[in-house]
Amino acid sequence: MAMHPLRKQRLIIVLFIVFGAAVAVGLISFALRENINLFYPPSDIAAGKAPIDKQIRAGGMVLEGSVKRDPNSLRVEFVVTDYAANIPVVYTGILPDLFSEGDGIVATGKLDNNGVFQANEVLAKHDENYMPPEVQDAVDKAANLTKS
Repeated sequence: MAMHPLRKQRLIIVLFIVFGAAVAVGLISFALRENINLFYPPSDIAAGKAPIDKQIRAGGMVLEGSVKRDPNSLRVEFVVTDYAANIPVVYTGILPDLFSEGDGIVATGKLDNNGVFQANEVLAKHDENYMPPEVQDAVDKAANLTKS
């Protein structure tokens, strides 16, 4: 019993659509995997858990007295801490209005071979009481580590 030509054509079209969708899903998931910015607190970065030269997010509190601004450019250096470890950050650009020492930030960028976080974006907390949940979590975890 032979397959009807119209049925055969429909089957080929359906298989083509299914195959095309599978390829699209594969490409999309690959692209997203490359762009996921995983969050690392300073303790994890200091412990060597963060990848070098890959786009990641780091966050913590800006260490008091650590902000150094270059008078001739928009380059700023500061230290991010979770009170267990300190990570130097370098950023060139205009910092958010709410950026200040002792406050929580989340920075997006890459860790270089010297352990310096090269930020390409810095986000500051919204108000006096708000802290990004992952920063609060990192500070809490570090506080628990230093107590024990």
